[in-house]
Amino acid sequence: MLKFVCLGSGSSGNSYFLFSENYGVLIDAGIGIRTLKKHFQANGLSLSQIKVILITHDHTDHIKSVGALAHEYGLSVFATALVHEGINRNYCVNPKLEAKNVRVLQKDRTFRLGCFEITPFEVPHDSSDNVGYSIQYEDVNFCLITDAGHVTESFGEYVAKANYLVLEANHDEDMLMKGPYSAYLKSRIKGGYGHLSNKSAAGLLTDHITEKLRHVWLCHLSEENNHPELARKTIDAHLRSFGIIAGKDFLLDVLKRRIPSEVYTLSEK
Repeated sequence: MLKFVCLGSGSSGNSYFLFSENYGVLIDAGIGIRTLKKHFQANGLSLSQIKVILITHDHTDHIKSVGALAHEYGLSVFATALVHEGINRNYCVNPKLEAKNVRVLQKDRTFRLGCFEITPFEVPHDSSDNVGYSIQYEDVNFCLITDAGHVTESFGEYVAKANYLVLEANHDEDMLMKGPYSAYLKSRIKGGYGHLSNKSAAGLLTDHITEKLRHVWLCHLSEENNHPELARKTIDAHLRSFGIIAGKDFLLDVLKRRIPSEVYTLSEK
């Protein structure tokens, strides 16, 4: 039985846990280790269930506690070579990763960890490097795409495979442009290596989802430039214009920034 829980999603810290009875994969570790322990315990889980850590990219809100987790629990940390270099440079990561914990992955090359087959793929962002993950567990496919400046051709391939999808919907374009951010920051966010807007996420879904899709979670919403209900309504309206009904054709939820989600059971049907 495959299960999933989001521990936090947004610039305050990102972390997602995908686990079976015998094997657990933590995707990103941008939340303090004490907070992670509290969130795990609240859901009847333990950090000892984590067997490996997968990292998307080296921004602090995705790697804050990776060194502490790897050190305390003896965990291997998988990331691209460039991301590992970025982790090593990031002053917020303390302690640093030891060589024995470092595992280098390559984009578009599938590898196996326990009962999971994992394919990292390119995601454009203004970090040292960035990947999304397509993870196969028996007949279930789980996909995560976050911190994406724009939609790439390969996104469609992985979204079309997905039964379960975590997808960035960072900002509403109007809120961003009318909001308090500096011109530089606005340009960065809406640029090709910034973050995915609600409209871009909606377009990706309408273009590539299939009847296999069971559940979509919107992630990494901006606190200043988005709102959960706005993100949901924007995507729902776009889908409906193409005859796709969220809540009927698949479930649509918004992940909270600081509050863990429920523990979801992911099944093929």
